[in-house]
Amino acid sequence: MNKSIYINPTEAYCGKSLITLGLIEHLLRSTQKVGIFRPIIKSRPGEERDRDINLFLTHFNINVDYKETYGYTTDELQNLETKGKHDEILDGIIAKYKALEEKFDFVVIEGSDFEGKNSIYEFNLNLEIAKNLGSPVIMVGKADKNLPVEEQSYNIVQSVDNFINSGCQVVKVIVNLVPEEIHSDLEKELKANLPKDLLNVDFLPDDHVLSSPSIAEIVDALDARVLYGKDQLNRLAYYYTIAAMQPHNYLQRMKENSLVITPGDRGDIVMTTLQAHQSSNYPSLAGIVLSAGYELEDAYHKLLEGLQDIVPIMSVASNTFDTANKIANIRSYLKPTSHRKISLAKQHFDHHVGMTQLMEKLKVMAPSSVLTPKMFEYSLFKKAKSDKKRIVLPEGEDERILKAAEILASRGLVDLIILGNEEQIQKDITRLGLTFDAKSIQIINPLKHPKFSDYVVELYEQRKHKGVNTDMAKDLLSDATYFGTMMVHMGDADGMVSGAINTTQHTIRPALQLIKTKPGYSTVSSVFFMCLEDRVLVYGDCAVNPNPTSEQLAEIALSSAETSTAFGIDPKVAMLSYSSGSSGKGEEVEKVRAATELAKAKKPDLKLEGPIQYDAAVDKEVGQKKMPGSEVAGQASVLIFPDLNTGNNTYKAVQRETGAIAIGPVLQGLNKPVNDLSRGCTITDIVNTVVITAIQAQYEK
Repeated sequence: MNKSIYINPTEAYCGKSLITLGLIEHLLRSTQKVGIFRPIIKSRPGEERDRDINLFLTHFNINVDYKETYGYTTDELQNLETKGKHDEILDGIIAKYKALEEKFDFVVIEGSDFEGKNSIYEFNLNLEIAKNLGSPVIMVGKADKNLPVEEQSYNIVQSVDNFINSGCQVVKVIVNLVPEEIHSDLEKELKANLPKDLLNVDFLPDDHVLSSPSIAEIVDALDARVLYGKDQLNRLAYYYTIAAMQPHNYLQRMKENSLVITPGDRGDIVMTTLQAHQSSNYPSLAGIVLSAGYELEDAYHKLLEGLQDIVPIMSVASNTFDTANKIANIRSYLKPTSHRKISLAKQHFDHHVGMTQLMEKLKVMAPSSVLTPKMFEYSLFKKAKSDKKRIVLPEGEDERILKAAEILASRGLVDLIILGNEEQIQKDITRLGLTFDAKSIQIINPLKHPKFSDYVVELYEQRKHKGVNTDMAKDLLSDATYFGTMMVHMGDADGMVSGAINTTQHTIRPALQLIKTKPGYSTVSSVFFMCLEDRVLVYGDCAVNPNPTSEQLAEIALSSAETSTAFGIDPKVAMLSYSSGSSGKGEEVEKVRAATELAKAKKPDLKLEGPIQYDAAVDKEVGQKKMPGSEVAGQASVLIFPDLNTGNNTYKAVQRETGAIAIGPVLQGLNKPVNDLSRGCTITDIVNTVVITAIQAQYEK
């Protein structure tokens, strides 16, 4: 049974970090603890951590000291080799790897960068390390449309043969950055020359978003001075073009998301380029680089300062030719903050890498019996994809919503309706450099929607007993949250997610008025999915009801059990209090005791215990001592808090002290799903909440 795999690039810039990222993501869906190890990392001035290790530790929240994740820096390596201590290098790498291996179920080992002058030495060292660690090897090559296919195939095949002939077990060949025009020919060449058990090569197509640098990366590489558009440095530059000819000539050469390089004294080109960017007849720009250290005339600066949403314009001292060469050599890399690229990289890996066959070859341990956060997230995404639902997002003016929408649509998780001013949203999409799939994302201005009048009539009928007239109904429906809620009520959307801008009250009130509570329920409550290191717990209610009565607590318990079931968590419900069983006395304990009896009466087959203390609910040893024989004590999966103060403080304390991921609040008790975001929500929070809303819609159906 293998506990590691070695990812070895055949040359520099193969995109190995994408492969490592995708592999760790996949392994975490079935394995509890996955570590990362790099035998050799590049010494980079000004950088405290290796880029790849920092990405994996941060993104996957891997709990290990950074110094344990690598063997040597290139400077340390060179120093040891100079002293003739090659054996010491191998011994040190093996010792550090073995120490790390003891802490994890599986370790992904990533080979060196091949950015040094002696690539042959690096290749042989990687081979030697992989052999001594006894790790199966994934060989990662890259394609290039400017090189003969035969030459590219030969390089990959030779690398594979060298590893096999040295006694290494090569289990897969992956070719990255493959241009569509050479895919077929390269595949034929490799299949004609690789060993029979490696003919199932995976090809990852070249992708503009993944391979293109951001303007921020270009600014750093050029040491440029940003003059305008500092809020748009996340734009991606797919191409670059030199503009030194007459504007009417170079305009014909512009491509989508191009970076225009022009001498700083060509204000005419800058103005024409910006006009083309604003025109629907020309592609959008990524930015403008002013070369040769020239400054624009004051009149141009005055004009630019009066423009809004201007693309980044930066100035460099180098001449146009040298600037273009520097830009051509910029290599984009995945950073922990590159949410869009990380999501696309995972999707890219899932679509193009055959993991089933690889896992069989590796004979990785059987799936873990525990439920980790990554396993839970994967199960959510898989469930959402199985029956795609249509979710409305009423806060289209928030860029976090737009970025999350791109991720959701690109991964095929849901279909989306985004509400807001269509023209402004389209400008924001362009400004943020996003790509929206028209089949999966619909942008609607509520006031222009063909069903607006029908919605007004329905709202009037629903609320006329509260004094709402037709004009008031029109005013209410001009609010995107009301409009989105009405879409759900009328069946034009399956669920709604709001709250990135609006308050919780603003999100819930329309839902209570239009969607209303389920039959048999009178209380809307909430749960958080608390994703701990080795399990996922359901906490309720931590966000809505300040001081619930016994009847409300019973409803919260039953709603939370239903929510738990909908998300594949076997409900074992603990009604929490400061005492366990019949030992305690007091008003608060009696409230929980009464709620427990009410809930049991309504659903006698539900595994439910209360009152019970938190430690007795989650710790097996304590649970058996305090409540022996209980089906819930020590193994509770759903924890119901007696009041909002206790619940909210507990979930935040657990989140802070354990590093748990809290997904929610997830609203429950409504006829159709509506969920509330916090105003400080991240893009990941939005993605998770939309997916949860979609699964709730599946369950309600």
